[in-house]
Amino acid sequence: MYFFLLILLLVALFCSIFFRWRKKKIICRIQSMDTGQKCCKVGELVKPFGYCFHEQCGFFSSTLDAWQREAGYTWFYDYMAPRFGMVFDSLPVYFDYDGRTWLIEFWKGQYGINAGAEIGIYHADRIVSEKEYKTTLFAAASDEELLNCSFVLCGKDGSCVQVSQFHWWLTAFFTGRFVWPSELNMKAAVRFSDRRMQCAFINGLRNAGYTEQDFAVNGFCVTVSFASTEKMHYRLCTRFWRRLSQWKNKTSCRLYLWLTKPFESTVDRVLCLYYLLPAAFRNLLRMHRFHKRCHRNSRCCQKRCCRKGLL
Repeated sequence: MYFFLLILLLVALFCSIFFRWRKKKIICRIQSMDTGQKCCKVGELVKPFGYCFHEQCGFFSSTLDAWQREAGYTWFYDYMAPRFGMVFDSLPVYFDYDGRTWLIEFWKGQYGINAGAEIGIYHADRIVSEKEYKTTLFAAASDEELLNCSFVLCGKDGSCVQVSQFHWWLTAFFTGRFVWPSELNMKAAVRFSDRRMQCAFINGLRNAGYTEQDFAVNGFCVTVSFASTEKMHYRLCTRFWRRLSQWKNKTSCRLYLWLTKPFESTVDRVLCLYYLLPAAFRNLLRMHRFHKRCHRNSRCCQKRCCRKGLL
């Protein structure tokens, strides 16, 4: 028995020494790289996940040709998200325009060890009824249908970031930050191509329970204030998964910050994690795995949810 414990202690001691030696080499390797090399390396690493890195503000955002574009969007993604460590508040706005039902949705919250926000633009291939909203697979907007989107995201500490682009899925994710969705204040703006589309979107906002106090109109642009969570009502099961996932996310954020010491910048920390624990790095932008699994199994799972009365 004592011999077995001694072996375990020796193995643990060897692993600790090896870990420290390896991390020291990684720190020296990163410190020997200039800023341009670091950003290029991080950009190469996250591109297969459908993201790019913004050096000046230190956040990740989605690219126009991200593979998630092919997956589209269905309500089931949001329903399953807390089970995959993504805890966010969402504001879906459905409206009919040009013979199709459109969906512009806003999200803000925690995505694994990333805090951030999103604007997604999707449409069905026809006009669908309100009963079909939760079962319809919406396609992402094409290049000809991109809208000029922007949002300002502010945290409870007063820090803010602004991002703007013609896009179908505008995002901003900050790695290593933990928040509750209610702590984020999102002010999003969408500029429409014509007045009819703008009016249809405004009607969709009203149908979602938003009043003139929650949004502003300036020309063809509509600005939506998405901060309060009073309109959010979650089932008991969903609340459980949100709490559990947030506990995991908070623990993971602390572990990430500890593993990537003594670095402070995002680019250095991400590179440190990649060289130190490649498997952990692959889970950094977790929506890659989440969307593929949900996209593959959504029809089967939706049928089970319908039978249980969840849809």
